[in-house]
Amino acid sequence: MGTAPPLRCRLYLITPPRIEDPFRWVKTWEAALDAGDVACVQIRLKGLDDDALAQMVNVLRPPAQRRGVAVILNDNPALAFETGCDGVHIGQDDVPYREARAAVGPDAIVGVTCHNSRHLAMVAGEQGADYVAFGAFYPTATKDIRHRAEPDLLAWWSDLFTVPSVAIGGITVDNARPLVEAGADFIAVSGGVWNHPEGAAAAVRAFDRLLKGE
Repeated sequence: MGTAPPLRCRLYLITPPRIEDPFRWVKTWEAALDAGDVACVQIRLKGLDDDALAQMVNVLRPPAQRRGVAVILNDNPALAFETGCDGVHIGQDDVPYREARAAVGPDAIVGVTCHNSRHLAMVAGEQGADYVAFGAFYPTATKDIRHRAEPDLLAWWSDLFTVPSVAIGGITVDNARPLVEAGADFIAVSGGVWNHPEGAAAAVRAFDRLLKGE
């Protein structure tokens, strides 16, 4: 069995980049949310205008929030606020942190992509970010990789700072353990759940066992 990973690490579930029919797919969404401990979800859908994205949020947000799962919208602070999300995730090429915070309010979650940069993470933490996201740790088909991060970055952050860290990028049940053991507070997973050969719910169950040290 080996040494159990820290129990504090939890699953941060990200939607697939495209959902053709949200009203049918929501059953898969709910099954994944019911399969294990999911701390939060990020709605990250590409190629949609604000109206179409708002419609997607209005389908996906309520089932998550009913289960006590925080809902984060990617890249769009104003729409996150308007659609009742719990927060927003911003990248380095998106709106600045202060603008995002002003849009969603003082009590909402604002997470910041920091790639593999200690400097960017420290700046985000000083500004008030609720979490910093490091990655990509592994190859991923979900997005183009411009930055590669190593587990020792998570260990360094965990030792020095209290702002939670999120590990992201190509994470699967098979490769997550080193990131958990390095000190990640959350592991962000998209393809590792939705593309799992046994289905999304089975993937979440497997992550749940891993994060509980089973």
